[in-house]
Amino acid sequence: MAVDNAYLMQFVDETSFYNRIVLSHLLPSNLWDPLPHFLQTWLRNYLAGTLLYFISGFLWCFYIYYLKLNVYLPKDAIPTRKAVLLQIYVAMKAMPWYTLLPTVSEYMIESGWTKCYSRVGEVSWILYFVSIATYLVLVEFGIYWMHRELHDIKPLYKYLHATHHIYNKQNTLSPFAGLAFHPLDGILQAVPHVIALFIVPIHFTTHLGLLFMEAIWTANIHDCIHGNIWPVMGAGYHTIHHTTYKHNYGHYTIWMDWMFGSLRDPLLEEVDSSKKAE
Repeated sequence: MAVDNAYLMQFVDETSFYNRIVLSHLLPSNLWDPLPHFLQTWLRNYLAGTLLYFISGFLWCFYIYYLKLNVYLPKDAIPTRKAVLLQIYVAMKAMPWYTLLPTVSEYMIESGWTKCYSRVGEVSWILYFVSIATYLVLVEFGIYWMHRELHDIKPLYKYLHATHHIYNKQNTLSPFAGLAFHPLDGILQAVPHVIALFIVPIHFTTHLGLLFMEAIWTANIHDCIHGNIWPVMGAGYHTIHHTTYKHNYGHYTIWMDWMFGSLRDPLLEEVDSSKKAE
């Protein structure tokens, strides 16, 4: 599709609209209105990402640690306040850098460098859903291998990924651990979302939604509750990853781990533990 300036302005108008919605409700206009468009977009992503992190984290913790106390987790498996505050501290230090990635991706989209399209009506519904499925497969593949290399390449693990893996027991993991990474680590694991933009035609707002859904998804897979919904890579699988360091690198599903021989099933883990106890 030939991309002209009039078409690209649709992306700029859309990001400007999102900027106004978020920033006008959170900050006085004199603090953000004079800023260049790129900085407005980054500020919007930073504030929205921070709000999403805290709202999803607090709601999820309130539900599983208070409303459902001893239903999903025994009391001794609940992380300490100190552990949760440390996770929040690490995530907040990284948040300004995390949100630079979607800001850069939006700039590339506005510049016409990607295969993004502006309106759902530009393609058929079949193509829309096929493109989302293809996009997610590419993202899953990319995150799997990025995550695995962050473990296998020792300097990357030592200087980047080890920051996240200090949470290596059930009583040290919480939904707030989902974004508690070294900033570069978090960016590297989200880069497949941006790479996919150059390969698959994807609806602009859908891309943004999927990128920000990462905050909710990562909170979910760090709550230590095994949902047992095949083929979802839920918290049961990810908790094993945090304790063995060499299994279950996948993100949304178990398929990549199954294909590349790194899958470890939490239900089989429970059976093995029972046999050892006997």
